[in-house]
Amino acid sequence: MPELPEVETTRRGLAPHLIGRRVLGATLRRPDLRWPIAHEIVAELPGQRIAAVIRRAKYLLVEAETGSALLHLGMSGSLRVLPSMTAPGIHDHVDIALDSGKLLRFNDPRRFGCLLWQPVGTVHELLAGLGPEPLSEDFDGDHLWRLSRSRSAPVKNFLMDQSVVVGVGNIYAAEALFHAGIAPRRAAGRVSRARYAALAAAVKEILAHAITRGGTTLHDFLAPDGAPGYFEQELLVYGRAGERCKTCKTPLRSGALGQRATVWCPRCQR
Repeated sequence: MPELPEVETTRRGLAPHLIGRRVLGATLRRPDLRWPIAHEIVAELPGQRIAAVIRRAKYLLVEAETGSALLHLGMSGSLRVLPSMTAPGIHDHVDIALDSGKLLRFNDPRRFGCLLWQPVGTVHELLAGLGPEPLSEDFDGDHLWRLSRSRSAPVKNFLMDQSVVVGVGNIYAAEALFHAGIAPRRAAGRVSRARYAALAAAVKEILAHAITRGGTTLHDFLAPDGAPGYFEQELLVYGRAGERCKTCKTPLRSGALGQRATVWCPRCQR
């Protein structure tokens, strides 16, 4: 599933092509993805001008006058801006035509993505209760320390809890914990304030760097311009089970936490 840097890369790629453009129409080639596609996409969005393209957690919101199209890429979804006459492929489920002569196309082979609607002045239920953005000033070590008190869950699971902080998925949680020297299985409530400060700083640094490098190329993800991300070349633990730690040369261990694979260095992470 695309993580926050991939979604932010997508947002930055789409924004120049969408902001200020008027929507001429919407074509749905199927009525649903993970959930039924919101009827407002066809009934209300056409005729409106796109004011902004923003990201909240791993969701994208294409903001118009009366509401926002709320998109999630799911496990295999992608968005492209293409010439309006480009013939659709088998998994091209939605086209949003623009007055520029181009269209925004939503491709989703596995159909785990979504296309919903958020009216102006409301917060969609999928976005309610989310924690702060990891690159914002609201997220820091003190925030993690306060919420972690008395938590017995593994710190990696705690970091991936969307009510704690949004958008830190499996890849970047593993990498941040390695950079901070924290074992992923350590109870969240047993991590000190100082170590949480190091962890928050690692999250910010790694996510910001991944965004500049175009995200992480995994499975089906490609950026809107068709270029893959390059951060995968720099992963220190994720996907490297059994290989030697690049810092201390100790073989990396692996295991499952919350039904997700995790990899760590038994020497560098405590």
